[in-house]
This record gives sequence, structure tokens and C-alpha cells, in this order.
Amino acid sequence: MIITIGGLAGTGTTTVARILSERLGIPCVSAGDVFRQMAAEKNMDLLEFSKLAEENPEIDIEIDRRQARLADENEDLILEGRLSAHFTRADLKVLLIAPFDVRAQRISVRESKDIETVKEEIRIREESEAQRYLEIHGIDVDDLDVYDIVINTSHFDADRVAEIIIKVTEVI
Repeated sequence: MIITIGGLAGTGTTTVARILSERLGIPCVSAGDVFRQMAAEKNMDLLEFSKLAEENPEIDIEIDRRQARLADENEDLILEGRLSAHFTRADLKVLLIAPFDVRAQRISVRESKDIETVKEEIRIREESEAQRYLEIHGIDVDDLDVYDIVINTSHFDADRVAEIIIKVTEVI
């Protein structure tokens, strides 16, 4: 089974994807990890690398290409990433959402950063990503039609979100 897990920063996509991977025994590939790794390789933080990616569409295209190829090469895989649902064949496409303040608080705790700093970083990053995705791929990130289910993670912890997704996999 191929499952994509998408969502904005702080919605829990990485955590939920890893829990699903463990519980279902399915490998997980994260676009965010690839993006972070590419940023680290260039000795850049995420904001700097996002700016570079705005000027170099090949960065986003390469991440998408790798995930699509992996989905084609595997029977069972969890793909975590903002655009994974758009570029891969999948049996289940999930979008995780949460209110801005909830996401900012989660990131603030995770990264031990001041909440106002995190909010500004989120705004900059999300504007950058939305612009790149529209320009490079013609994807409007506010169009949710590609997803099979949408889960508001502010109402459930990551384990419960994973349980919900597992229940859905049992009926498809």
C-alpha cells in the first residue's frame, strides 16, 4: 500500500508518518528530511535554502521526482511531504491540518525557539513554498481535491491520528 501524508509545518506529518511506518511495517520517506539534508549539505538553514529553492526550481523538482520514483518502485511505502500526493500514485492520500497558533506552538517547543520568531519563520516559509509550488508545478496549495481524507491534528495526538489512518486503510 502506498500512503502519502501531507501538511504544513507543525501539523505532525513527520511524526504520524513515522508512527504509521512502525505500526504497519512499511518504510517511510520524508520530503522534509530530504529538503533539510540538502540545506545542510549547502550549510544553509531552512529559510536560506527556501530562498535558494525559489530561484532554483530544480530543487523542488528533484525532491518530487525521487518520491514519485520510489512510489513506482515499491508496493508498500509511506511518503511524507507537502506535495507527495500530487506526484505519486497512492492508495491513500492524507492531509493533516491544524490552526496556525497550534502549529507555531508545536514548532516553538520542538525547536526551543521564541513563539514570535517561529510565527514569522512559518509565514515566510509558507509564502515561499506556496509561491514556488504555484510557479513550478501550477499547484494551488489551498486546493484540497487531491486528498482522500483531511484530519485536524489539533484534536488528536499523533498516535490517535495514526490509528485513524490505519482504520481507513482497513476499508480501502
